[in-house]
Amino acid sequence: MKTRIWAARSVAAVSGVVLAGALLAPSAVAHSGPDPKKPGKHTSGKKTPAKKKPAKQAPAKPVVDGAQQGQVTGRKCVTSRDVASAVVDYSRSGLFETVFRSATDEQGHAFLNDSRSPGVWINLALVPGAPKCVYDTALAVTEEDPGHLYITLLGSNGTLHQATCTSTSSSPFSPANLATACAPGFTELPDTPV
Repeated sequence: MKTRIWAARSVAAVSGVVLAGALLAPSAVAHSGPDPKKPGKHTSGKKTPAKKKPAKQAPAKPVVDGAQQGQVTGRKCVTSRDVASAVVDYSRSGLFETVFRSATDEQGHAFLNDSRSPGVWINLALVPGAPKCVYDTALAVTEEDPGHLYITLLGSNGTLHQATCTSTSSSPFSPANLATACAPGFTELPDTPV
């Protein structure tokens, strides 16, 4: 009787391993299958030797060739989209509940929105010293009127660039006044550790 119980347990364990392998195999086969971007090849019954290299995967981070000083030469800048925001929450400020938003697109352009001008997104390239290829943005704001909006951009080469912009309750940021409000423009923060 003990032999049958032991044999039944062994069969169950082997069946579990085979089932797990069957469940994992389709995804592994699909991953290393033929490249749909390459043109089809007609074969004449001959078998081709298996390739020794695994299929290439897309890199986890955006790839940009020739990036120096936040500018990109050679291939186009390719990034992921990013959003950041900051709000004035001091109730005695004329800027109370003003929301500043920043965003990047997939081509590495950075934009700023002032909630007092709904739908207006200002290209931050208008501010001198802005990197040409932006991976990430961050915003911080002081509570006074006039206050300061701190815009930080992460360039493609891993350096941070920061601009300090003066914000007043009388005039929202616009393409016409942003460069003046953020004078002298973006400066690179030394020794960025990324």
